[in-house]
Amino acid sequence: MFISKIEINNYKNFKSNQIEFNEGVNVIIGHNNAGKSNLLRAMALIFSPAVRKTLSIDDFNKAISLEELKVQPPSVSISITLSQENNEDLMGDDLVIVSQWLTKLEEPYEAKIHYEFCLPFKYHEDYRRMLSSAKTITEAWEIIDRNFLRLYTYKIFGGNLENQITVDGEYLKKFDFQFLDAIRDVERDMFSGKNTLLKNVFDFFMDFDIKSNERLDDGDKERQIKDKKMEFENQAKTLMDSLNIRMLEGKKQILSYSKDIGASFDNAEPNFAGSITDIELYSALKLIVEYQTGIQLPITHNGLGYNNLIFMSLLLAKMQVNASETYLGSNAKVFPMLVIEEPEAHLHPSMQRQLLNFLKQNLKDKKVRQLFVTTHSTHITGALGLDELICLYKIDNETHVSYPGKAFGTNEESKKYVQRFLDATKSNMLFAEKLILVEGLAEQLLMSIFAEYAGKSLEDNHVAVINVGGKYFNHFLYLFNTSNSTAINRKVVCITDRDPERKDNTSDKPSYKKCYPFELEIDNSKYEYSFNNHGEDYSSNIEFFLQNEVFGKTLEYDLIRYNPTFEGLITNSMSNIKEIKDLLKLFEEGKDLGKLCDRLSKSEENTRIVEALKHTNLTWDESDKKIALIAARYLNSVGKGVNALELAYVLQENLAKRDTDTENYVEFIVPEYIKDAIEWVCEK
Repeated sequence: MFISKIEINNYKNFKSNQIEFNEGVNVIIGHNNAGKSNLLRAMALIFSPAVRKTLSIDDFNKAISLEELKVQPPSVSISITLSQENNEDLMGDDLVIVSQWLTKLEEPYEAKIHYEFCLPFKYHEDYRRMLSSAKTITEAWEIIDRNFLRLYTYKIFGGNLENQITVDGEYLKKFDFQFLDAIRDVERDMFSGKNTLLKNVFDFFMDFDIKSNERLDDGDKERQIKDKKMEFENQAKTLMDSLNIRMLEGKKQILSYSKDIGASFDNAEPNFAGSITDIELYSALKLIVEYQTGIQLPITHNGLGYNNLIFMSLLLAKMQVNASETYLGSNAKVFPMLVIEEPEAHLHPSMQRQLLNFLKQNLKDKKVRQLFVTTHSTHITGALGLDELICLYKIDNETHVSYPGKAFGTNEESKKYVQRFLDATKSNMLFAEKLILVEGLAEQLLMSIFAEYAGKSLEDNHVAVINVGGKYFNHFLYLFNTSNSTAINRKVVCITDRDPERKDNTSDKPSYKKCYPFELEIDNSKYEYSFNNHGEDYSSNIEFFLQNEVFGKTLEYDLIRYNPTFEGLITNSMSNIKEIKDLLKLFEEGKDLGKLCDRLSKSEENTRIVEALKHTNLTWDESDKKIALIAARYLNSVGKGVNALELAYVLQENLAKRDTDTENYVEFIVPEYIKDAIEWVCEK
């Protein structure tokens, strides 16, 4: 069996939510206060014997109106569904445990466990009478806390809720819920043999060579272990006798004080005696770090990250102990599950991946039946399959859940593409509250600076910029297209280029090739024209922004088109630097198109530019043509990657002067389509 679903009503941030789980790995992601920890604590209310089952007033979901509170006392309910696994043997222990909780008898079977925290019915009349006087929602909660919370009771039921069948606690004990929370003190919890965790592990794995020897039957194992214990006790007796001899005279002095104080009476007096068993000696053991040089140091000298790893390994060892029928008999656990908050705490990224692989191997080896993890680590999510992820997020203070692996429906091609694409950097798209998807590195490097020029902060608005490496937006938008209920509802901006093209129909093998905006529609007898129009509709949380369909081409083209006199756009990595500077100067001086054309160097590409700009079918005005000439020449001189890095530095340096050195600040205009995109995504 496996935990396939949890339904949570009125608990903490969950008003009414249903979360579905996978058979093996379940990694819950989301920004802060999305409800990740609360989800695990809801599970603990049913499965963890260490968790207090009664709740405080702050454990209730507060999104309840005053009118609702006056009519009905608030209550918390949590239901967990257990389902049959693929290839599960119906004759196994699982079905025996859940047999009284079954809600679906045919395969695959289903069983349910319900937790309820509510005010008994006999107090409802008093409740409504006292709440009727409440004027505000705050006053109502204060009345509940002061007068009724102490009367609330909890129950755990199994099967169909209407039958009110109380769950037998002995069956719940078959679930081994090992919860490692985010605020943990692993040094306190494990590094001495006095600790129960380490003591239980020691006891189970003592003489493990005998216990695990399949060639021995149970009787032989028992005899050999008994012989080992006797051998140890004889050795311990020799040690104790030696200790007593060393203490003989000292003991007389110690005990003389008890005689003097009157502790000896009724023909009896105190003395020292005792023996040491192997179990009692555990308290002398402690974990150490042993180096190849032979130096030994306490484990507390280790880093917190390594100690966390060691603690998790001991937890898994303890789960093996708890599941052993040979060791615990009928008290053995049947369903071990490991629940970890933020396993990345104090761990280097490479260790995070190693931990994940380790946990998955334990699942594969059946040492753990199900794994539940909450994380903020993009290194962990980047190493996972999409199907293993569950995303919690909030809209208008209401919690929602999405399943990235299910968002693609039957489109396996896009799902595989996104799965290959995700890494520690790009999986940030699953955490960010808002997204800007861009085609390339230049947009990714410059977008945050563009936002500052536009008077916005992407960081303050929790916007992540993700480079999808081309016009591949459609693959990623499955994750966010809210027409599918499993998608993530987040604002997504896609910034893409117009990229006009033309096809020479007079050639032997006509195909579309890049062209300039000013070449569009000037020779329809020879060419067929096209440009990117995005053309597909998505849900309202997704918007595309492109350059002007008449004048636009690419980001670099538009940068100089909006700033035809800004020399800061000319970086050291560009070619034709002097020529472009001269063009900017001629434009600033108001020279005509002919003067700008005369300054162009002789090349086939430049001849093409001039001919198109002077074509009789081009109806643009003189200024637009001059700007287009500069933009075309600039575009052909840019090496995108290095230029973007240099440009980011120049623009950032110029921006810093806006408030402190206004005399040397040069106005820079963000292209309109980018400014519009930033403003839209930053809107509340």
